[in-house]
Amino acid sequence: MADGGGQLGYLGVSRSLSGRLWRERMAEPEVVRRHQMVLGLSEPLARALASRGIGDGAGETYLAPTLKALFPDPSSFADMDRAAAILVDALERRRPMVVFADYDVDGASSAAQLVRWFRALGHELPIYVPDRIVEGYGPSPAAFRRLKAEGAELVVTVDCGAAAHDALACAAEIGLEVVVIDHHLMRGGEIPAVAALVNPNRPDCGSGQGHLAAAGVTFVLLAALNREARRRGLFGDRAEPDLRQWLDLAAMGAICDVTQLTGFNRALASQGLKVMSGWRNPGLKALLDVAKSQGPASVFHVGFILGPRINAGGRIGRSDLGARLLSTDDPAEAAELAAELDALNASRKEVEREVTEAAIQVIERESNAPDAPVLLVAADGWHPGVIGICAGRLRERYRKPVIVVGIDRAANVGKGSGRSQPGVNLGRAVQAAFDEGLLLAGGGHAMAAGLSVRPDTVPELRAFLCERLASETAAAAAEDALEIDALVTTRGCDRALWTDFQRLAPFGPGNPEPVFAAADVRVERPMALRGGHVRCTLVDGSGGKLKAVAWRVEDTEVGRRLLVEGGAVHVVGRLKPDDWQGREGVELEIEDVADPRRV
Repeated sequence: MADGGGQLGYLGVSRSLSGRLWRERMAEPEVVRRHQMVLGLSEPLARALASRGIGDGAGETYLAPTLKALFPDPSSFADMDRAAAILVDALERRRPMVVFADYDVDGASSAAQLVRWFRALGHELPIYVPDRIVEGYGPSPAAFRRLKAEGAELVVTVDCGAAAHDALACAAEIGLEVVVIDHHLMRGGEIPAVAALVNPNRPDCGSGQGHLAAAGVTFVLLAALNREARRRGLFGDRAEPDLRQWLDLAAMGAICDVTQLTGFNRALASQGLKVMSGWRNPGLKALLDVAKSQGPASVFHVGFILGPRINAGGRIGRSDLGARLLSTDDPAEAAELAAELDALNASRKEVEREVTEAAIQVIERESNAPDAPVLLVAADGWHPGVIGICAGRLRERYRKPVIVVGIDRAANVGKGSGRSQPGVNLGRAVQAAFDEGLLLAGGGHAMAAGLSVRPDTVPELRAFLCERLASETAAAAAEDALEIDALVTTRGCDRALWTDFQRLAPFGPGNPEPVFAAADVRVERPMALRGGHVRCTLVDGSGGKLKAVAWRVEDTEVGRRLLVEGGAVHVVGRLKPDDWQGREGVELEIEDVADPRRV
């Protein structure tokens, strides 16, 4: 490996074919040396560890995160002890309870944890998941009135509820007790009047665990429930539930909700993947089988095989399918639910493809649209269940904030979902648009937002967002850089290198997957694949050959260059295992390409 630093950028690349700067991920040399000596790491791996902010003395825990070392005190969460007392009291009194869950993976895995804990204590807890299309996100007054009329005395919301002020006010009016388990940001400093509100992002919570998904918060709640039940002597005639058996559910929420995989959250994901690898949860095992996958659980399994199928129910099917799948102990029911979710996911991918292609046509057809600071594209009939995914795809393509709006003419409303670039606070801009009266509803955080808008207001909204975010987008574009961990040769890209860097796993926000650069490589045997992907072989002067693939690039400048043999290029990508026919090799998933003559 060689030093790839350059005055203009890594390998001299100040502007790649996708328009990005390349730069080396920086690390303190002394910390790198200490990691090498103390932990026995190779120099590239030690540098990668140091560049992720892991200081001297913290490397061992980072490489082998444990719950024992990192589990927070449940009492450090505001209202956690109160919530546990209320729930255990309701269990003892056999009060009618319902868990009210969001329709995504985080909501489903949070609900399943609670269901399984209560089941272990002899109580079956029903689940309510609102219909994404009909009811929208989170609790509503209508839903709470319905649950009250059906006999519920206590509702536990998971992955939602902290900002549902109207619904919570309604619950107070009708005498419905509510415990909120959430992780979303809360506007202002007002705490709703509920029985208990556990949220590490509430203003007065001192837990320091604001990066947790709801599934992580719920797992801490299970520890509080065990402690409270133990205090009351409820384990005299039954075994205390071993919470470790449900770590797979906590990991599902942490990974699929794209949370920061640092600290305790990293331990949840790491240990949860180990538990998941036993495939003892009937629902996860059934999903794995229907997807025709196998092997030890990984972030790839969770993020690209299991998660999308669980989400498919909430996007274009029945919203409660995911929670039911993760909470069932019946293999036959699990197989039936998994088959339904698999079919829905196939339909979701087709709908997503159609909407994304249509949105690209709209953007490219409009004069100068791709150069705008924010891309807001709207059309009739686009399915609200896929617009968020489409916005993410378009953000990857255009490297700027994108909002996709599906318009329902009959209701005279457009539902929009946006994804942003690092450095551009889209949620704040959407909130400003709401404050200006341009939206019926809207909110979010820096990287994602949702909104509702009248169709005739879309042009005005687009202009407002473009003006408001112009400077942020320009600054973000100037800093839009690919950070690279190491320079490698095609001969040096082997299974041993991949295995060495896997010690940093699991990867995600806060712990990015290692990125490698290869300089002056030639492209051989390029092939365009169905779906716009490009596969090829990379060759350089080291005498090695490296299989490579680039996803969804055929109609981009990167794809067009990869489809041309001859001439040297620099490439950047992530190593993936290649176990086809037992070969135990690797391939490079290409992230970007630079032409040395154009950098």
